[in-house]
Amino acid sequence: MDSLDWKEISAGEITQRVTSKVCPGSIVLFHNAALHTPEALPDILQCLLQEGYTFVPISQLILSGSCGTDYTIDHTGRQCPSQ
Repeated sequence: MDSLDWKEISAGEITQRVTSKVCPGSIVLFHNAALHTPEALPDILQCLLQEGYTFVPISQLILSGSCGTDYTIDHTGRQCPSQ
């Protein structure tokens, strides 16, 4: 999900958007040059940790291999292991 931080919305708006839309398995997109992201991140991380979320590198979420051989991508954009 896109945090929309690139729109230069306030830190509070970024925090509200991310914490209200995140769900298990979410990948949240932040932009390294966004103005208010550094201010929003501590509150986002604290909120999500309190809700029981953990954080992992993207490499642990993305299946390795070749599309069509090792996995397929469904209509929602999710990778599904081939069987």
